[in-house]
Amino acid sequence: QAGDPPPRARGGGSPAWTFLGIQLVEAAQGRAVVEMDAREQMANSLGVIHGGFIATICDSAMARAMSTALPESARQVSFDLKVNFINVARPGERLRATGRVIHAGRRTGIAECRVEGPGRTLVATATGSFAISSEGES
Repeated sequence: QAGDPPPRARGGGSPAWTFLGIQLVEAAQGRAVVEMDAREQMANSLGVIHGGFIATICDSAMARAMSTALPESARQVSFDLKVNFINVARPGERLRATGRVIHAGRRTGIAECRVEGPGRTLVATATGSFAISSEGES
């Protein structure tokens, strides 16, 4: 129906999302917001959230945003991820990642992400490159 979000803007994520507790909060054409509760098990030896978990939420938000900008038959996979860590995240905080598509072409796409913690504190920014293929292509 007119005004409904694209099909990929709805629903849950992957088994990895379930394992990490990543939740889709909002999605629209070329944009997606996901959230994750930072848990104690995600901390590094300094007691702050390991950068790999922050990179994962960035990749998740950008991939979901990219999927909303593509035809239903298209698939995308990230092949490059650049994360800038700005502030630490701590266990017990809720992280919010907003992914936005910059370019969605026939074969490649580019997206950016902003991760915020409590009080909209900027935790990280990221950019990602995506390979795009149609169903049945490799």
